Amino acid sequence: MRIGIVVDSACDLPADFIRQHGIVLLPITVRIGEAELVDHRDEEATLAFLHAHVAERGHEAQTTPFTVEQIRDLFLRRLVIDYDHVFCLTISKLRSQIHENALQASFAILNDYKPVRQSAGYNTPFALRVIDTLNLFAGQAITAVEAVRMRQSGANVAQIRARLEHLAENTIGYMIPRDLYYLRARARAKGDRSVGLVGAALGSALDIKPVLRAWRGVTEPVAKVKGFEAAARKMFQVAQERVREGLMTPTLSLGYGGELAEMRALPGYDELRQTCQRHGVEVFESLMSLTGMVNVGKGAVAVAFASEPHRFG
Repeated sequence: MRIGIVVDSACDLPADFIRQHGIVLLPITVRIGEAELVDHRDEEATLAFLHAHVAERGHEAQTTPFTVEQIRDLFLRRLVIDYDHVFCLTISKLRSQIHENALQASFAILNDYKPVRQSAGYNTPFALRVIDTLNLFAGQAITAVEAVRMRQSGANVAQIRARLEHLAENTIGYMIPRDLYYLRARARAKGDRSVGLVGAALGSALDIKPVLRAWRGVTEPVAKVKGFEAAARKMFQVAQERVREGLMTPTLSLGYGGELAEMRALPGYDELRQTCQRHGVEVFESLMSLTGMVNVGKGAVAVAFASEPHRFG
């Protein structure tokens, strides 16, 4: 059976990995003023857009996911011919409309695919499963990588589905923003009251950085650390501890809102990489998607993995 894997462009995976394994993107359009970029995870284009716009007016950005009709058209034009079963892995439905759009599109796709497949010479059924990863950005990469691994190993559809849904429930993403004023401005622009003015002002004045956790669809602060570099070190140390304890899948994902060389220079990064190597955990490093950067700000750093529940610290 030909199994396809679809992710939205908020999923922080290296561009080479996406190309190598034929992962299909549902792009998100980012618009700031008159400037517009369709996020196809082109790292060069993302950095150029970032340097030109995000640092100044990124909090004003409008992000537009593929519509129901666009998702339907993509599948009927291409995917129902190229594959027999597709797993569509989306950002948490609590943070974006993408999951709902994909779910609605799936009904139309399953109603309309037969003539398209038959004209291409396929008389077998087509199936589609939309899965909420319950996470975002670096956290979305964990289920996508596992889907690729299981497909390569010859696992069947039922095995893959059960595994991905289990991992989604147990994937934990941590992220540290650099600029709380930016985060507050972005939250206000979206109508999200989760970052207050007093907290942002106090955090910036004292250089206190929150560690945000994405888990089972909920994003919330779980720690506060003085200084961005100290916070990054602490986050990397927690990730090391989980690697040593044993992850549910041998994958750790890192995302950064800027040049990856800056992330690699952060304290604790080298130790984390060495710990992963000793324990057979593959590390995926990615430039954060443009969608991610306009939502959390330039220079944010994130780490994600699948693990048993634990306390931060």
